[in-house]
Amino acid sequence: MIKGRMRIEMGTAFADGLFAMAVEPEVDFDKRQSGANDTQKRDKDTGERMWVVRCVDGDEDAQKRGQAELKVTIVAPVQPVLPDALPGTPFRPVEFENLTVFPYVDGARCKGSGHPQCRGRVAYSFRATGMRSPARGAHSATTKAA
Repeated sequence: MIKGRMRIEMGTAFADGLFAMAVEPEVDFDKRQSGANDTQKRDKDTGERMWVVRCVDGDEDAQKRGQAELKVTIVAPVQPVLPDALPGTPFRPVEFENLTVFPYVDGARCKGSGHPQCRGRVAYSFRATGMRSPARGAHSATTKAA
């Protein structure tokens, strides 16, 4: 497994733009399985709630490979608000503040212990401190209660 995280600029990670679809609480499956009332995942360092923003990458090649959908995790005390949609469309262009990427090896496609049977790949997990519309100011300050 590749360890460590790296700060990355939006234009480098998503040169063709990124579009937000939804924000939802990140579920802590251990809490859910134990029957806890509050099953939202918390950041290990700050204890703040974790939110998942489901997005679509504007890169046509990623779409052709079936890798256009991704999630970005935001750690915040209250649910972040999605940017406004482009007039007349359902598309919500988004930029993330302090975007960080975590590369890791996704071995879910590996069967057996031999290399010929393994179709593992490098995958990426993204985290940010907030989000905003590319044409406007920060949305991280405009939030709604969880």
